[in-house]
Amino acid sequence: MLKNDHRAVDALFKRFEKAGDRAFSLKRTLVEKMIVELSRHAAIEEEWFYPATRATVRGVDDVVLESIEEHHIVKWLLSELEHRDPRDESFKAKVTVLIENVRHHVKVEESEYFPKVRKELTRRALMELGDAMAMAKSTAPTRPHPRSGLPSGGTAALQSVIERSSGAGPNATNAAHPHAAGKGTHSTKPSTAAKASA
Repeated sequence: MLKNDHRAVDALFKRFEKAGDRAFSLKRTLVEKMIVELSRHAAIEEEWFYPATRATVRGVDDVVLESIEEHHIVKWLLSELEHRDPRDESFKAKVTVLIENVRHHVKVEESEYFPKVRKELTRRALMELGDAMAMAKSTAPTRPHPRSGLPSGGTAALQSVIERSSGAGPNATNAAHPHAAGKGTHSTKPSTAAKASA
């Protein structure tokens, strides 16, 4: 699912980059779509993907914290673009910086972060997390909120996904972190559906 979002946004970026210098209406429409797509995507990553994987996958803390900061920069750019006239001299420059930031973010996620998640989580855990994110996306914010903090990860639904991903639950002896007792949640290769969620 997250990779599909990345591809959809990059398609918008490419259309923007190919638009003519005077295609102001098209550029405004494309930026509006970028705002909606990136706002939703950031929200589900911050509310679901980052907390769930940070709680269950070793070695992702730094990339999660950097990703959150990258989201913060993107949200500020989106908020500045939200009402900016495409004829404004800074409009194209802001979109260019936005595109560069998002492409870097995607490259790191897909080359470093997602492979760690696929390696550590079971097929079932990946699918459950993907399903939860798909449901959350339908109600995710469509506007940027750069001042909003990272959710605490305390929702019951998220805690349930984390527990199932880590093997923790009411009958588990290792309820904190899957690696606390030296046991990971390694699995065989995830299915295509599970890979699409990461």
